[in-house]
Amino acid sequence: MNERETTVKRTPPTLQATAALMLAITCALAAQAPPRPPIPAVAGADALKLPFETYTLPNGLTVILSQDKTTPTVAVNVWYKVGSKNEVVGRTGFAHLFEHVMFTGSGNVPYGLHDKLTEGVGGSNNGTTSNDRTTYYETVPTNYLESALWLEADRMGYLLDSLDLAKLNAQRDIVKNERRQSYDNQPYGRAGEILTKATYPATHPYSWEVIGSMEDLSAASEEDVKNFFRLYYAPNNAYLSIVGDFDPAQTKAWVARYFGDISRGKPVTRPKVDLVTLTAEKRLVFEDRVQVPRLYIQWPTVGETHDDRFALDVLGTILAGARTARITKALVYDEQAAASVQAGQSTYEDVGDFSVIITPRPGHTLTTLEAATDAIIERLKKEGPTAEEIQKAIAGEELNFVSNLESNLGKAFQLADGAGYHGDAGYFRTAYQKTLSVTADDVKRVANKYLTGGRVVLSVVPAGKLDQAAKPDQSKRVTDYDTKKPEGGK
Repeated sequence: MNERETTVKRTPPTLQATAALMLAITCALAAQAPPRPPIPAVAGADALKLPFETYTLPNGLTVILSQDKTTPTVAVNVWYKVGSKNEVVGRTGFAHLFEHVMFTGSGNVPYGLHDKLTEGVGGSNNGTTSNDRTTYYETVPTNYLESALWLEADRMGYLLDSLDLAKLNAQRDIVKNERRQSYDNQPYGRAGEILTKATYPATHPYSWEVIGSMEDLSAASEEDVKNFFRLYYAPNNAYLSIVGDFDPAQTKAWVARYFGDISRGKPVTRPKVDLVTLTAEKRLVFEDRVQVPRLYIQWPTVGETHDDRFALDVLGTILAGARTARITKALVYDEQAAASVQAGQSTYEDVGDFSVIITPRPGHTLTTLEAATDAIIERLKKEGPTAEEIQKAIAGEELNFVSNLESNLGKAFQLADGAGYHGDAGYFRTAYQKTLSVTADDVKRVANKYLTGGRVVLSVVPAGKLDQAAKPDQSKRVTDYDTKKPEGGK
């Protein structure tokens, strides 16, 4: 879900008068000008030009090549189909831990050389972990493509040659500090964890945070961690996308040279993941070190492979996208009851959720903001969106979609995501077309189907001020103990 925040801006009267005069002059000139010829519309999947080819090495590595000589750079993305959902209760946080370990050197690459051969030559490198996948990537000048491929191949094939207990313990401590910085000591930082635990059963693969449990990481042995790597960070569980200015024949030769001898891993058994529905509303309140309360409302929805996600994306934009979005306009501008509003669909491979997040202005309560938000949503569910709302929302979604294809790295992500989640590197064309095809009826239908009474309502309030929660008498207090792993499991 993209964050959408809006603040009120007022124009001084003198500027308003100037603007009105300029508008009148512009309109007068436009009336005298000859009509412009219509701009031909280009829509649909055919409007996206992203040629690519895909092939597979004997060891199972899927390779995706897309040549673009616009700039003398190339992006390399190695996409592993492993995330926190592939962990098990009592052994969480391993996928995210390897995001850190993978940058500490490998069998033939001493610590620091990876940065020297990427950032040191004007490029960049990084890695991210989600519930569903882990990806490592570089953007480098064209003449450093071979180096980037060698670096990625070495840590895929020979990371464990240099991983010892001391290095593992150092990264464990770094992850624990990240937990403190991003969750425990971050204002409202525990909200996502609380919502997740309230939405999913304790053994559900999406019920724990990507960063994992600090107790699990502390208890994991060196062999536990290495076995996780051997299973999931193998070529038959990976996708290599290369996009930019390169010679295809030479690149294929390098890929074969550096990745071809890495051994295939064992077959991976994927976790069984069920969609979640809530039969009733759960109301929670959490005391945090904050000055202003905040309201979170979350409904379980659908994942990457379900077409309803496209209409849910559009629904989020209609509710809290631009200044004229329904909740934003009503609460931030018209009533000035909220300082900020966010809404939208978060899509994972197998599940999803739709959230509304509201921060009040002084003098306004979470209870009244919740009631106002519910009224706006109920009206939308009854009447559906207008044609203008659909047009604006889809235009915004289209802009975001195309913007993600502007850079070589963005293209590399899209191609790898399509191959990894859908078995088709060209799935971006399908996703684009389905986004453009969302109708008002689709949005009305998904609003009624998913934004029901089965939801989680969380109030995060300043410590000692439980009365500031939305409907405090109906909300259950969440303690630090409640967010930690219970006996016998997470």
